Amino acid sequence: MKGNVPTGGLRVRENGGTRHRPGAFVDLHCHCLPGIDDGAPTLRAAVALCRMLREDNVGRVVATPHQLGRFEDRATGSTIREAVQALNEELHHRGVDLQVLPGAEVRLDERIERFLANDDILTLADRRQHLLLELPRDVFINIEPLLRHLHYAGIEVIIAHPERNAPLLGRSGILQRWVAEGVGLQVTAASLVGLWGPAVQLAAWNLVAEGSVGLIATDAHDAGINRPCMTAAFRAVAARFGTELARLLCIVNPARVVSGERLISMSSGVRQEVR
Repeated sequence: MKGNVPTGGLRVRENGGTRHRPGAFVDLHCHCLPGIDDGAPTLRAAVALCRMLREDNVGRVVATPHQLGRFEDRATGSTIREAVQALNEELHHRGVDLQVLPGAEVRLDERIERFLANDDILTLADRRQHLLLELPRDVFINIEPLLRHLHYAGIEVIIAHPERNAPLLGRSGILQRWVAEGVGLQVTAASLVGLWGPAVQLAAWNLVAEGSVGLIATDAHDAGINRPCMTAAFRAVAARFGTELARLLCIVNPARVVSGERLISMSSGVRQEVR
């Protein structure tokens, strides 16, 4: 499912729409749309969050409000697309050099396939290539049937913040099998720098060390614990495992998702225990 190519000498590709503000991060998970979910409550707060993203060297961001679950009636596909257009216009008016793209963080639900077919839930960057999936944190559910069905439909799954999902982490063999079959793991930048506490931080670094992580995103909601910190996460990964891996996780793979391309997997895992 994934393209398995060496990571040496990676550069952001300049064809297929991937080139955009060379060196800037691409954030695939952010709750920056005003008044839709538990992210920015107002347009003013949304603009402030977008300014923080730009100050954190993010050039493109996929707005990913929660879909299904408790926000099912508030975050429809059309609502998200209209909100993205309005926010982009406001950012342009205010001189904020950030491009917002439509997407969603989709709660696990037995109706996902039907909702995708009806265009009721969104994929990342609205490309119908990658679905950002949020799993329950209190119970393990085997999603392999869903993974197979979505794969046959041409859609790859990216699991949001697995480092904060204890039932999933307790089944590392299953998680590794999913990764081997093409599932992407999105670790949150704030987890890597310790904002979610030492246990979550350790889990995040262990996933990176295993070579399991496909990309890093902010999952930013506000200026608090859920604030953007891509620069800090990039520097931390580069310090431990090198700049090439940091670029892969923070720039190259996120840009590929935005362009509708498959994730690049590491040619070999880092495979180092994090203490």
